[in-house]
Amino acid sequence: MPRPSARVTAAAGSIGEQLVTWRKLQRLTTVQVSERAGISRNTLRRVETGDTGVSLQAFLGVARALGVLDAVVTATDPYETDLGRARADETLPKRVRQ
Repeated sequence: MPRPSARVTAAAGSIGEQLVTWRKLQRLTTVQVSERAGISRNTLRRVETGDTGVSLQAFLGVARALGVLDAVVTATDPYETDLGRARADETLPKRVRQ
């Protein structure tokens, strides 16, 4: 597998730091979050340090355990952007837009 770009590595590190902050704001331990996410503490550590090799399932499990899963889904929804809404109106058949 090729190495991730510097931008991807930096983004993963930022996301990991933000997840740590969410955990601490909620006064949750690594044991609590890893149990709620269904992952090991070592995998949680990898998520929190921005390891790009962790599974999407592990990342989403942590997001769910911290109550930010809906925000992650919304952040990637193209229909939440002006560009996405404009392009959908231009290019997608009506049955797909509904």
